[in-house]
Amino acid sequence: MLIRRETAADVELIRAVHRAAFPEPVEAGLVDELRADEGWLPALSLVAEANGAVVGHVVCTRAWVTSGSDRAPALGLGPLSVRPDRQRTGVGGALMHAVLGAAEALDESLVVLLGHLDYYPRFGFRPAADLGITPPDPNWGNHFQARALTTAPPSGAFHYAAPFTAL
Repeated sequence: MLIRRETAADVELIRAVHRAAFPEPVEAGLVDELRADEGWLPALSLVAEANGAVVGHVVCTRAWVTSGSDRAPALGLGPLSVRPDRQRTGVGGALMHAVLGAAEALDESLVVLLGHLDYYPRFGFRPAADLGITPPDPNWGNHFQARALTTAPPSGAFHYAAPFTAL
């Protein structure tokens, strides 16, 4: 398996992975909207390729943490999708390690996501509230998780890239 940056030739293949992985077409459309948003970070849109086929995709986009008049950059992770026939084979884990490593290499301070409590803690995520990060929706509870990449990540209210707010 190869983890690499998304290319223009991958767009339809990525859309197909998201459609296959999720019963509702929300994720595929979200990725398309994120690509058109100012928060798109090409270096953090990664695909997993096996035997020449795109079998997974993950993306982080620019997000913000605000506290009073202060605004600090952060990353919103998601969606993460793996083709159903490749789930539970390490593709998702490889994508997570790669995107977190890339984010750290880019000197990002914080990655936030909304996800399953049994999956994401293995990658260092914990309830965002533990880091002083408040979610856009208080009903998300501990499913709203964060991973600090620096010793002093920002704290405050988290704001995803604009396409997430339309969900």
